[in-house]
Amino acid sequence: MGGRLLMRLEDLDGPRIKPEMAEAALTDLRWLGLDWDGPDYVQSTGLAAINEAAERLEKSGQAYACVCSRGDVRSAQSAPQLGEAEPRYVGTCRGKYPSLAAARAETGKAAGLRLRVAEGRVVIHDELSGEHGFDVQADVGDFLISKRDGAPAYQLAVVVDDARQGVTEVVRGEDLLPSSARQVLLQRALGLPSVRYLHVPLVLDEEGRRLAKRYDDLSLQELREGGTDPRAIVAWAARSCGMPCGPRVTARVALIGFSVSKLPRAPLTLDAATVDELRHAR
Repeated sequence: MGGRLLMRLEDLDGPRIKPEMAEAALTDLRWLGLDWDGPDYVQSTGLAAINEAAERLEKSGQAYACVCSRGDVRSAQSAPQLGEAEPRYVGTCRGKYPSLAAARAETGKAAGLRLRVAEGRVVIHDELSGEHGFDVQADVGDFLISKRDGAPAYQLAVVVDDARQGVTEVVRGEDLLPSSARQVLLQRALGLPSVRYLHVPLVLDEEGRRLAKRYDDLSLQELREGGTDPRAIVAWAARSCGMPCGPRVTARVALIGFSVSKLPRAPLTLDAATVDELRHAR
C-alpha cells in the first residue's frame, strides 16, 4: 500500500515488563527477515501525552474516578462468571466523586479513571470479516482508562499513540476485535481520527488452544537456537495466508504474493507434525 510499518513497544504492564523481553521480540522479528520504518517507539517514553488525554476526559465529564478493585467489580456482579477475563463494571462509582483527588481524600483508596459509556451498539467495519456490532456498556460497562496505580490502561494508551504516530491501519489478532469498539469510543471522545482495522485469525494447537507464551508453547527463540532455517517458518506462514511457495522463502519474496483477499477466515492449526517439520528445517 506504500505506507510505513511502525514498531511500537507497549511496555505499560507494570512489573510483568522486563527489558530483555523487548529485545528478544525484536531479535525474533529480525531473524525472520522482517523489518520496519524509523526508530522503535517505546510507549513508556510518551506518558505525558497519554496522561494529558486522561485528564481532558476527566475534566470534560466523560470520565470519572473509581476506587473499585478487581475483586470489588467481580463481587458487584449479579451473576459473576467463573474465570471470566473481564467482568462487567456495574457503575458503582459513577457520579459518586467529583474528581480523582476527591475520591482519594474521601475513601483513602487509590483511584483510577473510567470512561462513561452510553448504551447502544458500536459498529466496527473489519477489512477482513466485515461489520461487527458491540454493545460496550452491556459487555464490559464503563471501562478503565487509567489504573488505580496511576498507569494508563491499554485502551487509552494505544488510541493516543495511534493518533500521535499517524497510524491509519491496524492489523492484529481477532481476539482483540472487541477492543476496537472501546478504542473507537475513545477516538470519538478525544476528537481523534479513526483508523482502519483488520483482525486476522489466531494460530491454535491441536486442542484448539491459542498459542501463547504463558503456556510455554513453542517459541521462535527455541527454533532459532535449535538451528531452524527461518525461511521455513516464513514459508509456512505464507502458505497459511494463501500464498503459494516452496519449503523455503524469505519474507521479502513472500510479500510479492500477498493479498488480503487470500487470508483465511478461520483459525489455523499448528499441529505436531508441522511443528516437528519446523524444528528440523535446516
